[in-house]
Amino acid sequence: MSDMRIPLFPLQKKSHFIVFCVATAVVLVFSCLLAVGIGAADVSIDEIWKVIVNNVVGSEVYQREWENSTESIIWTIRTPRVLTAFVVGAGLTLCGILMQVLTKNPLADPYVLGISQGASAGAVAVIVYGFLSFLGGYGTMAGAFLGALISIALSLRIATIRNKVTATQLVLAGIAVSALFGALTNLMIYHTAVGSDKVKTATYWMMGSLSGASWDRLLYASIAFVACFVLILFLSKKLDVLMLGDDVASTVGVDTGKLKIAIIIIATLLTGVIVSISGTIGFVGLTIPHITRSIVGTKHMRLVPASMLVGGTFLVIADILSRVLVAPEELPIGVVSAFFGAPFFLYLIRRSNAKLGR
Repeated sequence: MSDMRIPLFPLQKKSHFIVFCVATAVVLVFSCLLAVGIGAADVSIDEIWKVIVNNVVGSEVYQREWENSTESIIWTIRTPRVLTAFVVGAGLTLCGILMQVLTKNPLADPYVLGISQGASAGAVAVIVYGFLSFLGGYGTMAGAFLGALISIALSLRIATIRNKVTATQLVLAGIAVSALFGALTNLMIYHTAVGSDKVKTATYWMMGSLSGASWDRLLYASIAFVACFVLILFLSKKLDVLMLGDDVASTVGVDTGKLKIAIIIIATLLTGVIVSISGTIGFVGLTIPHITRSIVGTKHMRLVPASMLVGGTFLVIADILSRVLVAPEELPIGVVSAFFGAPFFLYLIRRSNAKLGR
């Protein structure tokens, strides 16, 4: 296993940590403005600022000097998409942190328990067969969340031996459940008419996409994200202790059983919500926590907010690349994240093997 406790470039002083977060936030703001401005119809930074301020305040602070179509592009289409990219990237990163604490393995990510594949199967079932259609636009979200709940319940049931769940058994169960739901997803698509709009939608969604972003979906995801973020910060000291081992945590009074259940519930909720609005986007939850941990250290009170900023910024930039690399077409954002995440994953494996060989 790769060492998770020694930061490569530790920011020991609080002032250094604050500077890092502020610098990342500046990059995030710049990336968001760039993402809103880039597209088939280019808009200026000045127009972006004025439209956003007018809509946030609710009155014409700035005199209207732009067309209705420009305001619609900025406020209705691009702004919710960019903010959704941030929430998705930050949320996946937080899930990655939780999974790495739970398994004590830096190679774990939000999909290690099969949650992603379960959510994907639930969403595809709604897209292909029309289940939960009475929920309208929220049907896909509800299907993804139900799929995530079923997958984690199966993983926990399989991994439970003599009323105990170990990290190793949970990972192995997650791999099996992930394969099962992946097969179910492919089966549903296989039995649907080839070339139909439903198959195209499901296939594109499985590769990750933010094209369906809207203010309603963003609100739904943001509420879940903020709630989970606050809970993780509240548990940060216990997460630090759990990283030292179950025996050590129990010795200092941490109820490891309840803490692990809390971790699983938070990760399931957040992953299910994220997958329901963005589809499957891999490697974010694996790479970003690891990179940030090497900079700010392993204390979760620092790691959690720093990783949130880095993860959100990364996916905003990935969204920009997905729209410009093959313009006027659009790459699924999951493809872009995989191009960056896969080489880093191989690097982690290589470094882990090198450590074991010493």
